[in-house]
Amino acid sequence: MGPPAALPPRGGIPPWVGQALLVLAVVFLLRAAKVVLLPVALAVVFTFVLAPPVRRLRSLGVPPALGAGLVLGALVAALLLFGSTLVTPAAAWWERAPSNLHQVMEALERLRAALPGSNARVDPNPSPLEALAVREQLRNEGMALTRVVLGQFWYFTVSSAATVILLFFLLATEYHLVSRGIEAIARPRARALVLSGIREAQRDIGRFLTTMTLLNIGLGVATGLALQAIGLPNPILWGTLAAVLNFIFYIGPVVMTVLLLMAGITSFVDAGLMLAPALAFLALNALESNLVGPWLMGRRLRLNPVFVFLSVMLWGWVWGMAGALIAVPMLLALRTVCRRVPRMKIVCAFINEVDPTPLPLAALLDAPGRDRRPRV
Repeated sequence: MGPPAALPPRGGIPPWVGQALLVLAVVFLLRAAKVVLLPVALAVVFTFVLAPPVRRLRSLGVPPALGAGLVLGALVAALLLFGSTLVTPAAAWWERAPSNLHQVMEALERLRAALPGSNARVDPNPSPLEALAVREQLRNEGMALTRVVLGQFWYFTVSSAATVILLFFLLATEYHLVSRGIEAIARPRARALVLSGIREAQRDIGRFLTTMTLLNIGLGVATGLALQAIGLPNPILWGTLAAVLNFIFYIGPVVMTVLLLMAGITSFVDAGLMLAPALAFLALNALESNLVGPWLMGRRLRLNPVFVFLSVMLWGWVWGMAGALIAVPMLLALRTVCRRVPRMKIVCAFINEVDPTPLPLAALLDAPGRDRRPRV
């Protein structure tokens, strides 16, 4: 009987474990530092869109600071001018919000009571005590909702001011920051890769946001006209809300459909008209997302819908609705990085648009591939 077999030496911790922990730490750090990092991320994304006009003004002899002020001032003025037209209808809907919510709950309760096998009954003539309790509940809900909205409005105001100020400085010093960053890189090849990556990210993100803005304006106008034809009050407000929410992939259209469903329930009595606003928006959104959008975007900007959905979920969890808004630009920036880092090029194969004519799995098994295992 020979000596006992020696135990295999214990290996160290695989490198991927440390990398995974680092990624998790970065994600939770981003979530914890939302107040500081979210305005920075928004300012950087908008810089990609607004930097070309500032550079064009600079080529005409306009100082960068003045050009940044002109471009940013024009954008803020246009937003304020358009937003002022929505104050009155938005205030009217806000005043009716508690009663509208109660009306929706009553409609849902009547619907539940009408279902077969349900023992629930809705009392059409509540007692004065019950009516007083309902009014008190509506008043408390309205006050709680007002407190939440005021808190969110204060946070939105501070974050918006920080974003606008930082965006001005980034636009005024964009050329200086890029040139100093490129100058700090020692190798000429690395300089070329970084500069081409920055310009590609600027081009793709700018083209994406510009195209999405045009698409969403068209969707908002079509939604407003359709709701006006149906007879829903304040169609301009709903069309604007549809255009804004459509920037948030997947989540925005769902929220808009629910809001229009609630608006239909509170505005109409007929069941068909109650559903008409939501159904009209769903039809227009399907037309935009399946026909018009892909045609205008082109293959360069198309992404894998699975990764788009995951990006929206991740950034929405980290930074809320604002994070979901910039989820796709973040994905475009990640794709730009992956194209220039050899070890991350495989990620581009997943981020890019799904191949409409993929090879059969049997053909993939026989296709030549590269062995990525380290050679001993």
